[in-house]
Amino acid sequence: MKYVVKLGGAGLENPALLDGSIRAIADLVRDGHQVAVVHGGGVQLTKTLKALGIESQFVNGLRVTDKETRDVAVMVLAGKVNRGLVAALGALGQPAVGLSGADGLIFRARKKRTNPDLGFVGEIAASDPRWLEAIWQLNGVPVISSMALGFDGEFYNVNADEMASACAIACHADALVFLTDVPGVKGANGEVLRWLSIDQIAEMAQSAVIFGGMLPKLSSCREALLNGVKRVRILPAEAASSLPDLCTARVTHGTEVMVA
Repeated sequence: MKYVVKLGGAGLENPALLDGSIRAIADLVRDGHQVAVVHGGGVQLTKTLKALGIESQFVNGLRVTDKETRDVAVMVLAGKVNRGLVAALGALGQPAVGLSGADGLIFRARKKRTNPDLGFVGEIAASDPRWLEAIWQLNGVPVISSMALGFDGEFYNVNADEMASACAIACHADALVFLTDVPGVKGANGEVLRWLSIDQIAEMAQSAVIFGGMLPKLSSCREALLNGVKRVRILPAEAASSLPDLCTARVTHGTEVMVA
């Protein structure tokens, strides 16, 4: 089976959570599955920007990205964070290849049209998974940072949830899993929803039950399901050990997003 696993939030910041996530990914490969990892790194990027005296601003969960911020994002996401994940997998004996979305033109971006303007923030316009297939054929794990090249030759910062969804669609993944720093999607009563229909998402957003970074995440879940990805789950990173059982056993953690 093909899995796309998105890593972000505390799953990248907390050493114990990161170790558990990396081990679960390596276990999936040892079980014979093909796995691609897509990662963000917003916390690390914000820290680096702050150290450089650059203020971070967000609109509906998306980072406002001027040229200076974009250049730092390339350095942090495609550099430090990406190579750290490659090293962590390598330490377990699992070969991994670090990529940005621009490498091999795996993903092409176009500027995201928003009001207000977000700068160098992109959305995926085209994809070519041949390089992912080549890495899988050699039993490797592609590790992809959420930067993509525009048709104008500029790098664009792409929301990592959107990148993960585009990756899952492009490679016809059986499962898309978001390993995150929240227990799942919470309903109006504050309790985690074990199942969530994509038909509920718009209503929950309108009533502000979901907001901020959960908005692009659930939009990405919907897009994946409507384009052939069979299973989509938002899973807390602390429950990453259940990842290898996702498609074979009942998993009680997180939120399963479904078409109906």
